[in-house]
Amino acid sequence: MGIPSNHKAVLLATFIAFGGFLFGYDIGVISGCLIMPDFIDRFGTVDGSGNAVLSPARQSIITSLLSAGTFVGALAQAFTSDRFGRRGSILIWSAIFTVGTAVQTGTVRSIVQITIGRFIAGLGVGALSAIVPLYNGETAPKAMRGMLLVLYQLQIIIGIFISYIIDLGTHHIDGSASWRIPVGLQMLWGLILLSGIFFLPESPRHLLGTGREAEARRVVAELNSLPEDDPLVIDTIEEFEFGIRAENEGGKATWMECFSERNLLWKRTLNGMMLQFIQQLNGQNFYYYYGDTFFKSAGTELDAYSIQAILGGVSVVGTVPALYLIEAWGRRKSLLTGAIMEAVCALIAGLVGHYTLAAPNTPIDQLTKRNKQGGDVLIAFAVLHVFSFSVFWGPTPWVYLGESFPLRVRPKAIALGSASNWIWNFLLSFFAPRIANDIGPLILLIFFGMLVFGYVYVYFFIPETKGLSLEEVDEMYRSGVKPWNSAGWRPSEKHIHDKADTTTEVREVKEKDEIGA
Repeated sequence: MGIPSNHKAVLLATFIAFGGFLFGYDIGVISGCLIMPDFIDRFGTVDGSGNAVLSPARQSIITSLLSAGTFVGALAQAFTSDRFGRRGSILIWSAIFTVGTAVQTGTVRSIVQITIGRFIAGLGVGALSAIVPLYNGETAPKAMRGMLLVLYQLQIIIGIFISYIIDLGTHHIDGSASWRIPVGLQMLWGLILLSGIFFLPESPRHLLGTGREAEARRVVAELNSLPEDDPLVIDTIEEFEFGIRAENEGGKATWMECFSERNLLWKRTLNGMMLQFIQQLNGQNFYYYYGDTFFKSAGTELDAYSIQAILGGVSVVGTVPALYLIEAWGRRKSLLTGAIMEAVCALIAGLVGHYTLAAPNTPIDQLTKRNKQGGDVLIAFAVLHVFSFSVFWGPTPWVYLGESFPLRVRPKAIALGSASNWIWNFLLSFFAPRIANDIGPLILLIFFGMLVFGYVYVYFFIPETKGLSLEEVDEMYRSGVKPWNSAGWRPSEKHIHDKADTTTEVREVKEKDEIGA
């Protein structure tokens, strides 16, 4: 038996996770464009004083059309992933994303054109937000799956950070280049992902599910740097076959099966959707919206671009330790620890901000010592909140989503989880500014309450999936183990014995077929 090497699987997962970079960059880049003078002049309206302004209504249209597209794309990819495979689906949606960014970049003054471009790009972003965890979950070695799925979140954060840096560098340029450069660069990112057509293999689990065993064997051998007849490759293929046969007993999967009693799929789908819901209401996005106010309350003179870049850099730094902790601590401990840390930050920041911050737009020379001290405390806990999110709640829900479902419903179940993320992202961006305008920093107490709820939900409903194959995750749910005891759960001897018996039967049938031939 050869010694397997995972370096090809790691390189492949890193490349596929670039879909997360597209996701993050597209989210981050528009926030800077909305306050660039040339962008406002082209897509805004003229007020009573003759000045160009980009009204809140127009800002909402430009930003929310992306969220609408992502919601549709996240659901639509379930059809393409089954019909065209994971590889083909990645290429299709990368092309759609690239077309959307080209439409945006080519816009002159039409708000209709740029919003349509945002919607088309959103289709690609939403689809890739579901396909990347799906693909990496099916191709990654189980011992490294958590780390490789965290790469997706790391790429999202890097994408956001890079978009902030590019906005920071181009917003001083006169004319349309100030926003066309950061927006147009997305075409390059899309083409990079499209280049995967030359070397991306199909998911071996999908290949087996569609009866292409020889191709699946070749992919498994390639990912492990072993010959096709190596015992490890043979055992891996037979394990996949066993799981797929068990999954496909009920015929073709439907959307309703995601909520069926079979193998507790309703619970697994609900868990995936709930983690995405709680993730969006963690409160970290609030700091991106209102960081400018917080920093000015502390007496700094940083502009909005610099503040975004600082918070983006904190997010990148925070996601790096998650690559280790997701496997060292596991999924449950990461989520529980993150909920506690973020809840403390939200509580302190909300109360301190409410009782000490000066009113918005107060001149710096009129800030009192109390205002500045309160601002300093709020900034410190804002940074800690963003950092904690990046370590724990940023990546872990995506990891859980990518490893919790059997093959027959995986594209649909992951689509529902991703769509949940995007619908709550849209609702948060739509309502949070209005709520914060009425109650100010006290909005953080809403997020505090959500984080407390998140801790309770994870403790009672989210099992530990660290170190288990996708087939073993399926067995764990069937076993009925309590989530708080799941960290010590191991596959049953009966399961292994049954698998061996089934594998022997498969081999005997193959041998008979070969003799008969």
